[in-house]
Amino acid sequence: MSGMTHGQGRKWTSSGGDDTGPAPAESTLDDYERDEPARPEHRRTRISGVWIAVVIATILLIFLLIFILQNLDTATVHFLGMSGSLPLAVAMLFSAIAGALLVALVGGARILQLRKENRTTRRAVR
Repeated sequence: MSGMTHGQGRKWTSSGGDDTGPAPAESTLDDYERDEPARPEHRRTRISGVWIAVVIATILLIFLLIFILQNLDTATVHFLGMSGSLPLAVAMLFSAIAGALLVALVGGARILQLRKENRTTRRAVR
């Protein structure tokens, strides 16, 4: 098997156990990385994060619009002695928004509580 190429262009020969050329070198990941041209690193920026968020939000809004258009059946809603009728999807959307606002309110209160605790701890350390 004379003249066979192995690894990174190194030639080796073998004739029945009698090696007449250099032994094939073990190819390592380091050798491969050194031979490859350096690629510029792509760093995530705020703009790229915003762009991804806008694309995801647009896709979600399209799905929400499809959901609303497919659920236009009228539903009667009773709340605190009042009643009214509106499309089912809109009623579900209002309830989801109310739930999100409730979670944001509780989360905001907890953040304020932690900031106040952090401020008093920093003052005590000084």
